[in-house]
Amino acid sequence: MNPPLTDWRGQRVWLVGASSGIGAATASALHARGAQVLVSARQADALQAFVATHPPRDGLAAQAWPLDVTDADAVARTARAILAQGPLDLVLYCAGHYREMRATDMDLADLERHLDINYRGALRVLAEVLPAMTARGQGHVSLISSVAGFRGLPKSLAYGPTKAALTHLAETLYLDLHPQGLGVSVVHPGFVQTPLTAQNRFTMPALITPAQAAQAMLEGWGRGAFDIHYPKRFTRWMKLLRLLPYRAYFPAVRRFTGL
Repeated sequence: MNPPLTDWRGQRVWLVGASSGIGAATASALHARGAQVLVSARQADALQAFVATHPPRDGLAAQAWPLDVTDADAVARTARAILAQGPLDLVLYCAGHYREMRATDMDLADLERHLDINYRGALRVLAEVLPAMTARGQGHVSLISSVAGFRGLPKSLAYGPTKAALTHLAETLYLDLHPQGLGVSVVHPGFVQTPLTAQNRFTMPALITPAQAAQAMLEGWGRGAFDIHYPKRFTRWMKLLRLLPYRAYFPAVRRFTGL
């Protein structure tokens, strides 16, 4: 569905939300394959540590671009500065915020924070990079969503809807941008060992490492996939649940989660 991305040598990749977890692991994997990685996140120290531990390859140095995606002006300034150096071949949005929440304990401020980081931040980045990418008629945009966005889940009042929005956004972007020569993909991870999932107080089935997640993403991009989901031994079951009618889905989720 997309032009396969297999040769990363010399490719410029901007990863937004790459200070830890899936973003950092993917940046490291791309750097090892010869890409020039530009990493952004709020944690400037973590970004500098990444650059220090990933020396230049073939004359291409990794770059740290500290950024708060909730600051529209900062996103615009950073994107302009990055594009001034040259075109981007891949933009990966992996910034995320997650806290358990149920409707019986609603926190409006945190609901808004989920929306601002997980969804509005992606819009801010896309608004700055897509004009240059469409004008060039080349490049790839990838958004990290989640299986939590497939359907409603307990304790996912804040997180799940923002991920559902990202999936819908990616589908629409594909319809609009594929004819323009751009690739678009959406990533649906299951449970990955990250600072976000570390707060979970339940057994996470089919838990994988960030390095395994990064490898699955590179394989997906290499196939030209639109929907990249992993680990499949878990995500395939989640996809099946998505097909159930509500009268079957709600009892199945209650049995599966115990909630």
